[in-house]
Amino acid sequence: MPARSKARKRALDLLFASELRGEDPVVALDRAVAEGEGPTNDYTDFLVRGVAEHRERIDELLSAYAQGWTLARMPAVDRNVLRIGAFEVMWVDDVPDPVAVTEAVALVRDLSTDESPGFVNGVLGALLRNKESLTG
Repeated sequence: MPARSKARKRALDLLFASELRGEDPVVALDRAVAEGEGPTNDYTDFLVRGVAEHRERIDELLSAYAQGWTLARMPAVDRNVLRIGAFEVMWVDDVPDPVAVTEAVALVRDLSTDESPGFVNGVLGALLRNKESLTG
């Protein structure tokens, strides 16, 4: 598995666990680092901090593009994968948008429901189609 794919998986683990505990993901990340259990790939750190920094806007976008689904109704894995994917699509210039979408779909294919890959692809695809109007 490529290094950035592993970093995304580790970021998902941190985001998912912190959400279940009702804890700020950056606090969870900093604690893991302090305890010597932190991510070994800087990209994991970048993703967790980026998602946390832009979370309000990310959640607004996901709510707008997840037709028929509220964030609260989504499986927690899907919700956090979508946050990572949306962050990469909207704010990470060195990751091609199709790669961000493909990586997000791959994560939910392995970790979530049978319907999740199509759902995640659809939401991120809609976000991607409207990206220019959202950033311009």
